[in-house]
Amino acid sequence: MKHSISFITLSWMIFFFAGCNSGNQTNNSSDNNTSKKDSAKPDNGIGKFTNIRLTHPLDDSMVARGNVIFDARCISCHKLTNEKLVGPGWKGVTDRRTPEWIMNFISNTNVMLDSDLVAQQLMVICVTRMPNQNLSDDQARAILEFMRKNDGKN
Repeated sequence: MKHSISFITLSWMIFFFAGCNSGNQTNNSSDNNTSKKDSAKPDNGIGKFTNIRLTHPLDDSMVARGNVIFDARCISCHKLTNEKLVGPGWKGVTDRRTPEWIMNFISNTNVMLDSDLVAQQLMVICVTRMPNQNLSDDQARAILEFMRKNDGKN
């Protein structure tokens, strides 16, 4: 019982300090990436993305592609505000997570939910496991650019 209370307390602390912003839903074991950490930085998550080059200013064509992907695959579970729907709201996610963590989560969802401590703690708070969307690297990058636009980045 003591472990449950500690875990719940830890989960609430993460919710208040980090925000529920990594989504979650159904287990699909079709992620192609290994479960080993590919990055020495723990805030990069687990996956092949270790050094994302961001555009300055935002790439409008990438933002537009990300918007189309959001409308087709993400909008049924995520809002662009802080409000949780099925998954967490996206507002502020690019301020709380590194671009590498976001890209690794989007493209390596199952491994991240199975092995990344932050993703696991957020899943406890958000309750539902995010399904693997089988997005290409370019699609994941477009979503990241769309998230940056949503967060007021230029």
